[in-house]
Amino acid sequence: MFKRILIANRGEIACRVIETCRRLGVETVAVYSDADRDARHVRMADRAVAIGPAEAGKSYLVAEKIIETARDTGAEAVHPGYGFLSENADFARALAEAGIALIGPKPETIDAMGSKARAKAIMSEAGVPLVPGYHGDDQADETLSAEADKVGFPLMLKAAAGGGGKGMRIVRSAGEFAEALAAARREATSAFGDKRMIIERYVEHPRHIEAQIFGDTHGNVVHLFERDCSSQRRHQKVIEEAPASGLDPEIRLELLDAAVKAARAVDYVGAGTVEFLVDAQGFYFLEMNTRLQVEHPVTECVTGLDLVEWQLRVAAGEALPLSQDRITCSGHAMEARIYAEDPDRNFLPGSGDITALRFPERPWARIDTGVEAGDRVSVHYDPMIAKLVVSGENRTVALARLKQALAESHVGGLVTNLGFLLQLAERPEIADASIDTGLLDRALDEILERDAEIPPEIPAAAAAWLLGIQERQAEQQDSSPWARPDGWRIGGRESRWIDLEIGDSRFELECRGDSDTGYRFEFDGTRHEVHIRQTSDTDCTLFIDGAGRRVVVHEAGDRLEIVHDHRRWSVLRHRRFESITSASKGSGRVVAPMPGKVIQVMVGVGEEVTEGQALALMEAMKMELSIKAEVAGKVKSIGAAEGDLVEADFVLLEIEPGE
Repeated sequence: MFKRILIANRGEIACRVIETCRRLGVETVAVYSDADRDARHVRMADRAVAIGPAEAGKSYLVAEKIIETARDTGAEAVHPGYGFLSENADFARALAEAGIALIGPKPETIDAMGSKARAKAIMSEAGVPLVPGYHGDDQADETLSAEADKVGFPLMLKAAAGGGGKGMRIVRSAGEFAEALAAARREATSAFGDKRMIIERYVEHPRHIEAQIFGDTHGNVVHLFERDCSSQRRHQKVIEEAPASGLDPEIRLELLDAAVKAARAVDYVGAGTVEFLVDAQGFYFLEMNTRLQVEHPVTECVTGLDLVEWQLRVAAGEALPLSQDRITCSGHAMEARIYAEDPDRNFLPGSGDITALRFPERPWARIDTGVEAGDRVSVHYDPMIAKLVVSGENRTVALARLKQALAESHVGGLVTNLGFLLQLAERPEIADASIDTGLLDRALDEILERDAEIPPEIPAAAAAWLLGIQERQAEQQDSSPWARPDGWRIGGRESRWIDLEIGDSRFELECRGDSDTGYRFEFDGTRHEVHIRQTSDTDCTLFIDGAGRRVVVHEAGDRLEIVHDHRRWSVLRHRRFESITSASKGSGRVVAPMPGKVIQVMVGVGEEVTEGQALALMEAMKMELSIKAEVAGKVKSIGAAEGDLVEADFVLLEIEPGE
């Protein structure tokens, strides 16, 4: 076993690797950019070395700096995590030349699987089923267009050198092809420095099933069963689980056998994942990821194995710890990825300080995270906050626990996708395991229920909770009845008012009573008798008009998050007579939704534009954002040019609204 390794990554995966290394007595060296100087992975590691500015291209992606740091610190091996340099064959070769082991596959394997086109050719020769398509070297527009016509529509355009949903477009007609090709190439060039594309028949409503494989330097290759990653939005996985529920037993055996064949075909060493699309007709090779996957914890939960430990042992030259017949799968596990993103703003990534962080402490819940309360989610990197993993004796139990854990989780200071995850977990397609890879994109508005009516339990619970806090604080300061916040006087109590904002709605509640006797609220012309009984730090039973309901309340100053009936509501308390201020939508001022780079301005001064028309493209947090007009009118001024770096709320354009 190695004595010391360097982790060429950051965030959650760096922390995950450090935890296993601690258990095995392996020293760890962390690297960090200027933005990550105080990051959790830096605090956890035995050593930490600065490697450059915040931009990944000047720090985490600079192979020379990583190798120099490994050499200077005496690291015997480098764990690349996922993302960054994890699937970079040149990096793997450079490490080998420096006499440093890569905790991953051979450079030749990374090269072969890094090109989707070459990967498909190898898999075809190995007898692994493929989706019909084109993956040739001729990349001329005319050739790709002609091949697209042969494949037929709908089809999928994919970056030949990439993964993770970057450089991918579904094209449903020949008329859309040219525009989709240009956009996919642009995104692929930005993400991978390679604009080559492949074309595949688009499999309608497939499941995404992947097999975890492992190989060693002694010729052994095994699978660690499969995962279902069909819950995806824009090709990015959202909820993953193991094993795949409802998969035909014969298909499962054939798929796992094909995954082992795929690994043997490229002399695979270390941890890898073979991904397949599955439909009623069978399964098809999608790609091979030559690294540890984000969703590897669900496999660990059902097999009882530590995949990072296996990676370390294999990279150190040891044989696989177990043969295929000794690897078992029991129970069920599910993982949800928690991101700083706003589902109501097209999942716009967020950044900022985490003021509070709360996850369930249960024997069946696991949290993999790279942050703690007080840390910052940086604009420079992926905004994932944590992976919430639950397990149970069967899928029904695991899903129930996932919902409970999501309700009990809280991230203060940032808008997150926790509410979206909870609503998704409630979908019937999740309950019966019938979800396919396109459901979230087809039914997103239905899942989000943006126009859902606010039930009376939400303002009632918020008001009762806030008044209870007010009463407890006052009693701690002065127990005299004259100091009570309910205006107690001889002859009775005064009314109190609570002013709440929930979404686009404002509630002004008149209240009488206290936490001992219960509250009487009047709002929307109706009087409600309310009593709240706290059962834990966040859980409580709300009695409203005699009926009891369980609610979960997460407190962050004047803002509460209330979970009721598997839905999460954000509630803001306003001080009495305070006005609600917000940017005027439709004013004609088009601002940057977040810090980023302007990569294209599509209109000119004086040009007439329509509502919803794309005006500019920005790149931020590894995403391409389309900036659209909220009103129709004439472009009055343009404040940014292509290549400009802008801050959030920078005025990109001004439109003079038409009559």
